[in-house]
Amino acid sequence: MARTFPTVEQLRPHFGHWQKTADMVDQLIDLMLNLRQSGHPGGSRSKVPMSVALFLSGAMRWDIRYPEKAFADRFVLIAGHCTPLAYGLLAVFNQALRLRYQQTGDEKYAVAGGRDRTLLWEDLLTLRRNGGLPGHAEMEGKTMLFKSNTGPSGHGAPAAVGLAAGLKLAGAEEVRVFGIEGEGGHTAGCHHESKNSAYGLGLGNLNYLMDWNDFGIDPRPFSSVVYGGPKEWFESYGFLVEGAEDGTDFEQLTQALMTNVAADGDRPRCTWFKTTKGRGYGITGYKSHGAPHKSNSDGFWETKKAFAEQYGVQFEGMGEARPESDQAFHEQTAANMKVALSLLESDPELCTYLADRLVELGDSVPQSLDGVKVQSGQDPAADPKLTDPSTLPEELFFKPGEKQPNRKGFAKVGAYMNAVGRQNYGRPIVIAASADLAESTNIFGFAQDHGDSKGFGWYNRDENVDGCMLPTGITEFANAGICCGISSTNLSDQPFEQYNGYWTACSTYGSFSYLKYGPMRLFSQLAQDSQLKVGKVIWVAGHSGPETAEDSRTHFGIYSPGITQFFPEGQTLDLHPWEPNEVGPALMAALGCEDVHIVALHLTRPPVLIPDREALGMGCHREAAKGAYLIRDYDPARPKQGCVFVRGTSSTASVIDLLRQGAFDGDGPNVKLVAAISHGLFARQSQEYRDSIVSGEDFLDSTFITNGAKMLMGHWTAHRVAFDYGMGADHDGRWRTGGSVDEIVREAHLDPEHLLEGIQRFVQEREQRLARISWPGAVESLR
Repeated sequence: MARTFPTVEQLRPHFGHWQKTADMVDQLIDLMLNLRQSGHPGGSRSKVPMSVALFLSGAMRWDIRYPEKAFADRFVLIAGHCTPLAYGLLAVFNQALRLRYQQTGDEKYAVAGGRDRTLLWEDLLTLRRNGGLPGHAEMEGKTMLFKSNTGPSGHGAPAAVGLAAGLKLAGAEEVRVFGIEGEGGHTAGCHHESKNSAYGLGLGNLNYLMDWNDFGIDPRPFSSVVYGGPKEWFESYGFLVEGAEDGTDFEQLTQALMTNVAADGDRPRCTWFKTTKGRGYGITGYKSHGAPHKSNSDGFWETKKAFAEQYGVQFEGMGEARPESDQAFHEQTAANMKVALSLLESDPELCTYLADRLVELGDSVPQSLDGVKVQSGQDPAADPKLTDPSTLPEELFFKPGEKQPNRKGFAKVGAYMNAVGRQNYGRPIVIAASADLAESTNIFGFAQDHGDSKGFGWYNRDENVDGCMLPTGITEFANAGICCGISSTNLSDQPFEQYNGYWTACSTYGSFSYLKYGPMRLFSQLAQDSQLKVGKVIWVAGHSGPETAEDSRTHFGIYSPGITQFFPEGQTLDLHPWEPNEVGPALMAALGCEDVHIVALHLTRPPVLIPDREALGMGCHREAAKGAYLIRDYDPARPKQGCVFVRGTSSTASVIDLLRQGAFDGDGPNVKLVAAISHGLFARQSQEYRDSIVSGEDFLDSTFITNGAKMLMGHWTAHRVAFDYGMGADHDGRWRTGGSVDEIVREAHLDPEHLLEGIQRFVQEREQRLARISWPGAVESLR
């Protein structure tokens, strides 16, 4: 059923209430910043009228009491520094609800979750304090209104696109996404990527709200460095554009907003509103961006005069200097916040209107929608076919003697996962995106057929809205944010207990992995602290390592793939399968970890020979699910000579070549060889299993081999001596060059001959090595 929206004529009688609401929000912004002396007044002030119109007009269908509702419209504060705006709005709204609840006892005015989920004016006193309201937007606790963590310039834009895409893919495009931004933040390149993607995906449910005020942090106006205005900035990307020349006029704001949201079609929308940065604050332009008036300064009190005169109120300490004690200043601010909110008590009609309007808007959110493809109660994380490696069918694995790249194994498991989705859920499990590298990185496997199960194919806004491979451009940053947004779109009717929505995957060259870090970082923070359950993102670092030799060093990653490690321990999992048969078991095991929401999968380009593991005495490829397994154990008939962890495609392939040649037999090095697939998965195994693979003695007497930079082997490095004997692609502390795979593997000293030399040195200098990690009398010196 198509949504209906109120007309300007229907809303006009309420503009007086809106203005009083905006005036109270203005005062709360000023007061919280006056107390904290940190925060952003300019953009917060300029966006107040549009925000009041958005939240009260009915353009946005939302429920302040139940922000978790599956089919409520989503709000993203792309301009994440403008949290004082949102905090002020919520404080006014919740005060109206609180007063009406006290007056009537009617539960319809109560916010679910009580005080822990209700942002009241008292919370404004904690702005930017530890344990208080964050300086930038975070989706948790009292601020689940925000549907993405934001703040870094532009980062919220691709997340908003992802939320809109997740809803459309689920058949819930009736649900809208609103993202508010200023033109300063809009200059960030991710907006270019986001707008292209939004048009390509046909996201008619995406609504940009653009605060056009011409200033950011620096003194130059943006009009001096950016051509045109919002019309040019958005129409050229296929958006429908409406605007308000006076961003304080509710008539103009509502007309522009309603025209856009009520328009038919699948073109994304932008509603701009022209404002003055710092409107009503006494400081305008760039000077108002991030510097509040000094506490109780003349400039601050000047912002209180008009409100006091218009509404006949008296602020405590008006015109006086800041109280000497922090406690007295805190109490004065609290008293003045009550003064600002006193309009809700002196004007009962205003209070009743706000409370009833918020309830009305909340009740308008539907409990269900026809045609939605993601059904509540279907959490893919609870499906063993998607999370238990032991359920993987044998047809996913290549036979010994075949030559295949590990990315082919990824394609197979991707097709299998979405075939499970078609069979069990009638939809894909994973939505994928790539930077024009879908088939190259084999992430297209998610869209391909698996056996008799037809693949979902490429998404097309006109011809295949059920497709799971998004047709994104070379938009690494936006792809990451879009995936995080989709994986934040929870359509469960029990969103605090389970996630019902899509998982996602995105790929590019491993060397370009840093382009994806910003959105992943914010998603990781959200997943850690939000009470709402979110899904999973598979971050594919494809064509990684020196194996991408022909493209030369601008394109193969030795150092940059390490960015996937820059997260709290255990919250992401890094996977380094060296051959295709290890991809499925490792990936399934990682997806089965309930507390992990980002899985980084490192893949390489060239084919490798699938080993006959049984003949070589190696661990089964399914043991990759455990994060580490034995390639070779010590020969019990000879003295142990150390343990070597091996990670990466060419490095492991060379070690396997040595194993085939018998290099470790007879008088060869008697070392234990351990495949280091994922330290995170290994750490989750039983102590018994870990000790069976690597004992404490083994770890102390160890080193490593990697196709990446040595510094990235930290989890597998016992101490400095182990690092010094480590063998990696940066063995000489220089960038590699380019050429054939064999040439660059040799240049990286990862060929069998160089690795054998390194292992022999490690073995031959064992006594010196071990002496360096201890000294005679060490224990006595500690007594």
